[in-house]
Amino acid sequence: MELMPEAEQCLDIKCPIQFVVDLLDNKWSILVLRELFGGTRRTHQLLAALPGISTKTLTQRLRELEAQGLIDRHIYAEIPPHVEYSLTPKGRQIQPVMLALHQVGSQWLDQDSCICPLTQLGAD
Repeated sequence: MELMPEAEQCLDIKCPIQFVVDLLDNKWSILVLRELFGGTRRTHQLLAALPGISTKTLTQRLRELEAQGLIDRHIYAEIPPHVEYSLTPKGRQIQPVMLALHQVGSQWLDQDSCICPLTQLGAD
């Protein structure tokens, strides 16, 4: 079966949806971003907010999100040193998608909305 010229051209162009899915990679990346919509967080705060994630996995996800330009890492030169993570402007661009996922999930679960950092943004 021969591909139409348009389909052949699409094979050379990265699908925008696939690009974003590849960036977000897995549930932990999405959930880390969800937590950072609530503001700057330290590692122990993210661990507490994400039951089931290991320190190693969290560290990997934070490094990946930072490498992708979605989050910033700020290291404080104190003793003991501490690190804080926050969303970059690029990371904030995912907010409408995250809100849509939250809304659809709430509808599909047929339940009241949970307390989510995304839904608290406009509450102030």
